[in-house]
Amino acid sequence: MGIVRTIIEQPEEFPPLVQMAWAAHKAKRLPKEPNLAFCYDMLNRVSRSFAIVIQQLPIELRDPVCIFYLVLRALDTVEDDMAIPAPEKLPTLISFHEKIYDRQFKSQCGYGAYVRLMNQYPRVTDVYLRLDPKYQKVIADITRRMGAGMAKYIQQDVETIADYDEYCHFVAGLVGVGLSQLFAQSGLEKAAFADMETLSNHMGLFLQKTNIIRDFLEDIEEEPAPRMFWPKEIWGLYGEALADFKDPSNASQAVQCLNHMVTDALRHAPECLRYMGQVRDPQNFRFCAIPQIMAVGTLALCYNNPKVFTGVVKMRRGQVASFLLQVQTMKDVYLIFHQFATTIATK
Repeated sequence: MGIVRTIIEQPEEFPPLVQMAWAAHKAKRLPKEPNLAFCYDMLNRVSRSFAIVIQQLPIELRDPVCIFYLVLRALDTVEDDMAIPAPEKLPTLISFHEKIYDRQFKSQCGYGAYVRLMNQYPRVTDVYLRLDPKYQKVIADITRRMGAGMAKYIQQDVETIADYDEYCHFVAGLVGVGLSQLFAQSGLEKAAFADMETLSNHMGLFLQKTNIIRDFLEDIEEEPAPRMFWPKEIWGLYGEALADFKDPSNASQAVQCLNHMVTDALRHAPECLRYMGQVRDPQNFRFCAIPQIMAVGTLALCYNNPKVFTGVVKMRRGQVASFLLQVQTMKDVYLIFHQFATTIATK
């Protein structure tokens, strides 16, 4: 039904949808080596969109970035599993950067595809240990820093905007830092990328804050207990409790808070544009640009939209597919950012 609706309502999006479907099919073609095949299969299962985007990368970077992503998804699985008691979870998070060298390490945790990832984690370890040591060093260091940050916020709530920025730095900004370091180590970007921590951090924060805003309803209804990352310094201006925003009688205050959250996320956009303007390899550029465009498009949908508190708000698949094909240069990125900024301004 979705495809039929697209043909009728947005016929111009149908050809890009077909091409994206083909790209998704290509992403499912697995390497012959069994453990590497397992890693790419898991990548498709836990993040189909990332599996497509990673195909934008040069061959030199595909395996390191794939493993980087899976290692951090495994770490995130430990953090997210509310069934793991804190006395067990905290040392696991803090020492996870050591466990990625342990061929025997695996864990019974997570849900869905993550159960398989964690149960067969030695297969990820095997591929990780076959990466060039220069890539291993980056992955291990970012895992160490992220695990320590996650442990900190297991023990405290996000109260202030400074807390919010720091939490997002630990879980996403460091991903941007690590990717920049991998870019530099590959030689495909200038060596200075290894030291671009501030701009790299903004790239991660822009994506993470978008997800936190979009996923309000999913997160607040999580069982056995919600984990919310909207900072009280913002939502406390509009209500007594975050859960109150689900009540239709509080829709006006909820939307005002939502718009404040979106505006806060948008302060990272100029630095993201500055970062992307320095990426010289065309494949690396598309890998970086596509998620950022998805983020600003999602923020434009969320702004002034009460549906964030009652359901799922996301871009049309055909629109996403169109951007996957359209984005080639910084001019394209500027035009799309301007388009969505104008949408927000008119709402």
